Amino acid sequence: MTRDESIIELGSWLRTPPGLYLLAWEQDRLDHAVTDAFGFHALQLGLPELEGLRANRMPHRWVASDSLHVPEALPLQPQRDTHISTLAVQEPIHLHCEYDALPFPDASIDLVVLPHSLELARDPHLTLREVERVLVPEGRIVIAGFNPASLWGLRQRAGRARRGVGLARGDAATGLFLPRAGDFLGYWRLRDWLRLLGFEVESGHFGCWRPPLSSQAWLDRFGWMDRVGERWWPVLGAVYTVMAVKRVRGMRLVGLIKQEKRQARQAAVVAQRGSARQPSTRNETETALAELET
Repeated sequence: MTRDESIIELGSWLRTPPGLYLLAWEQDRLDHAVTDAFGFHALQLGLPELEGLRANRMPHRWVASDSLHVPEALPLQPQRDTHISTLAVQEPIHLHCEYDALPFPDASIDLVVLPHSLELARDPHLTLREVERVLVPEGRIVIAGFNPASLWGLRQRAGRARRGVGLARGDAATGLFLPRAGDFLGYWRLRDWLRLLGFEVESGHFGCWRPPLSSQAWLDRFGWMDRVGERWWPVLGAVYTVMAVKRVRGMRLVGLIKQEKRQARQAAVVAQRGSARQPSTRNETETALAELET
């Protein structure tokens, strides 16, 4: 399967009842994650069906895709707040580029959102390194991905096993619940990758605890599992989001802070010189008192 076919398959799956259920949770979570991210330039890599930057205030925003396939519009997702649509200065600019060769200079982007981008990337490691390159110091990255350690992940692995047996027998390839594209990255594995690149993980969230069912009616019947799962087994959610900050070690202080430190050092030198002259003055005073006594 080519990458374009994988992207088309993912876009088609997002229009199914479980896909819309997952998309609604991710949209709400991304709205919370990017609202307080400040700067001038924001970038979303992949999945243009999801408006990952709609709640962000940055004036310059891009939505990048590495496929020439133009997705069809999805049903409008409910907005978390009524004022979200008025926050954006302009609509994001759509561009076509490779995720491991972004057309941006070093340290030029303040926020990068990756909704399932690492799962579809040709090289997830290289994609993360490229994102680290274009991010400014203290820039933020938000990643969304499927959780292999969930009911959805277990069904996907079972479907792949049945699919392999069916292909060996010459049967039709069936049994998969999630799209076939990419390898799903575990939550803790992704955190380790981020730490190796110098990111500090700020928060992580899991969601979508309903069973892997294709019917909207059955998904609605298990709606209670979202409330219970969030409290009792949060790490078993079908999808997760991770927010991290790019840290740069050994940065020098500049501007007013550096000037204040220089002034403090000069004041210390003056005080030290003044204290060094005091013994000489004290000796002269003692000598004058001795002369008066004689």
